[in-house]
Amino acid sequence: MSSDEEEFRRLLAEVRYLEGAAEAIRSRINLINAVLAEFTSANRTLEGLEKEKAEVPILVPIGGGSYVKAKLEDTDKVIYGIGAGVALEKSMKEAREDISNRIAELDRTKRSLEQQLNQIIEKAQEDQNRLQELSVRLSRGAKRRDARKSPRGT
Repeated sequence: MSSDEEEFRRLLAEVRYLEGAAEAIRSRINLINAVLAEFTSANRTLEGLEKEKAEVPILVPIGGGSYVKAKLEDTDKVIYGIGAGVALEKSMKEAREDISNRIAELDRTKRSLEQQLNQIIEKAQEDQNRLQELSVRLSRGAKRRDARKSPRGT
């Protein structure tokens, strides 16, 4: 096996690995985007509730685009999830700060993943280009071998 063939096989395996890694990162970015949308929505809701008085009628989402009518009892305290099925009661200000911090952390993580994804895509493209060059070279070499094997003058 020639060194070109060896490099071709190595690059092919590397490209497949990079494509898998890129897909895994894309999945993580999609998950982060969903969580970011949820936290952003929660933050906007808290902003709106902060301005309201107790006993104001509100619609509470129950999922599936459905709501139930309720009255706002207390605008000073918020119960919000911190993960793993655990929720805490905090002041409105503390809850908004915590949610804002989580949004900022998710944004940093997303930017980092996007940088990694771009690096992987660039490397995969370089490898694809090199694979194309090797493919052409290997194809020419095979044609030359075939031409030498065929009888002359026919």
